Amino acid sequence: MSIYLSIIIPAYNEEDKIADTLNIVLKYIHTKQWQAEIIVVEDGSKDKTAQIVREFCQRYSCVHLLQNPGNRGKGYAVKEGALAAKGEYVLFTDADNSTPIEEVEKLLSVLEKQKCDIAIGSRALPKSQIEIPQPIYRKMMGKIFNIFFRIILGINVRDSQCGFKCFPQAIGKKLFPYQKLERFSFDAELLYIAKKKKYRVKEVPIVWRNRLESRVNPIKDSIRMFMDLCTIRKYDSSGCYKE
Repeated sequence: MSIYLSIIIPAYNEEDKIADTLNIVLKYIHTKQWQAEIIVVEDGSKDKTAQIVREFCQRYSCVHLLQNPGNRGKGYAVKEGALAAKGEYVLFTDADNSTPIEEVEKLLSVLEKQKCDIAIGSRALPKSQIEIPQPIYRKMMGKIFNIFFRIILGINVRDSQCGFKCFPQAIGKKLFPYQKLERFSFDAELLYIAKKKKYRVKEVPIVWRNRLESRVNPIKDSIRMFMDLCTIRKYDSSGCYKE
């Protein structure tokens, strides 16, 4: 029987969360009676993340572990997972389950009704439900980044950085080989490549529960993400996104 959904979970030092998240996702796909696979891409963790995932792999045939050669970044991890995915549809989501896995039904609905080619979760729409908000500095970072994102890349998307995106496997296989950014701004690059390929992208309001711990440096990462947007345009000018 063919796989309906591949769920990609990038994970770096997530030993405190990954077991809970996997149990939640496993229970959900069992309830839905879907043929699904869960691909955890472990990104050079220094804790027991990989060991915990291996134990799940031994107990559940639908759970798979990919390991990166050292810490390469979330973008690299998502790319590796998406290229390995076998499902008809592919979702990538965060290891802390900040967007409940049930929200994938909203994304799948618009994809299956052919209202778009790529469905992305958004925290910035009127119907989005922010149950636990981000700190003020994270909100400001997101808003400022999105202003530059829209100006520099010319894409009218309100929330490019939400880590909850879904697309048909066939489209993912055409997008990810062109992705070059390996860290925070890979979402923006993917949306820019999708624009170049003339894929229809639709934002979908989702539930969001911010997790308190953060690895983001407000100053360093803001500068890095701005530079990444300029790098995307540079890559485009040099022909990196052409067939």
